[in-house]
Amino acid sequence: MKGVPTPEHLARVQSTLPANGTAPLKIAMVAPPYFDVPPPAYGGIEAVLADLSNALVDLGHQVTMIGAGRDGTRARFWQVWDRAVPERLGEPGPEIIYATLTRRVVENLAAAGEVDVVHDHTFAGPLNAPAYDAMGLPTVATVHGPVDSELRGYYQTLDRDLSLVGISRRQRSLAPELNWIGVVHNGLCPADWPFQREKKDYALFLGRFSPDKGAHTAVHAAHAAGLPLILAGKCAEPAEQKYYAEQVEPLLGPNDQMIGIADAALKRELLANARCLLFPIQWEEPFGMVMIEAMICGTPVVALRRGAVPEVVEHGVSGLLCDDPAELPAALRAVSELDPAECREQVVRRFSDERMAVGYVQAYRAALAERRRPRLAGRAGRAMARAGRLTSAGER
Repeated sequence: MKGVPTPEHLARVQSTLPANGTAPLKIAMVAPPYFDVPPPAYGGIEAVLADLSNALVDLGHQVTMIGAGRDGTRARFWQVWDRAVPERLGEPGPEIIYATLTRRVVENLAAAGEVDVVHDHTFAGPLNAPAYDAMGLPTVATVHGPVDSELRGYYQTLDRDLSLVGISRRQRSLAPELNWIGVVHNGLCPADWPFQREKKDYALFLGRFSPDKGAHTAVHAAHAAGLPLILAGKCAEPAEQKYYAEQVEPLLGPNDQMIGIADAALKRELLANARCLLFPIQWEEPFGMVMIEAMICGTPVVALRRGAVPEVVEHGVSGLLCDDPAELPAALRAVSELDPAECREQVVRRFSDERMAVGYVQAYRAALAERRRPRLAGRAGRAMARAGRLTSAGER
């Protein structure tokens, strides 16, 4: 599968793309290079990618996972690097190099007629969208992080070269001018997670050690409720270690326990046994994967009403939502009255891997249909249209 697509091939692809209907799609799934898919421990994006890819395959679609490290899904696997590089997370170099290499893979897939749409989950990868467009391929990017930051300008610059999928309605509402093509909530495979009705008497904080995640608030709330707290999560980078040492560790009491990163097995054990997941988020959380991981185990969530939390947790059913940290201790005492079976049912019904896959298929078909619509000629024309000097049916 070598070579660059010929003009004849591109014309053929554009005339036969399954933009509508039920025809199976050929999807190039571009994973970040930092963790295996699925990850052995930390790696929320990679966990979602694994479940999404497997569910798409189960629905009859052809998925080619483009990534680093090991082959861990039912999709076809094209290895870009022989190992994942978690130690280089945050460096610009790997992003740029990896984006260039993945573009060559997509070119090969396109030349062989093995791709209809590119679904990119990396930071630099969307810069390839104009090149993919020239091959007759739309690029769909899931926005895994917040858009009320410099990322907003980044996606604005890419404009209509890129079709964006939000992971919550709240996330999308913070930058409504971007080229959103849909909202698809994250999901997981329910069969991969245990259910446990009987709980032990501790609250669990599970997340990165960052002020945004609110571990310090979790400690205060658990102590006020007289409840032991177990803390688990990523605490490897200097900023995370500084935050933990200065704002969390001094607060810990003799009944609290700091575990650090929990692997897949330990995470499931901790979630299944906890009285509740304590999620005192301090920022515009775009989704909060750990919440549905808790709920699928039958464990309710006690959280602050921030970001997408109200979209994920149904107050009084799968958790208790608080408007102020001072309300958290009372919620911690009351949360054991919620039904674990209802918590799990919420995830099975609303956040399953199959539901997520169906949502993305709709997004892929929408991106394919959007690409077929008439467009203004060139970036200059689009810029004029945005300035109000030119209009076209191809512009929304």
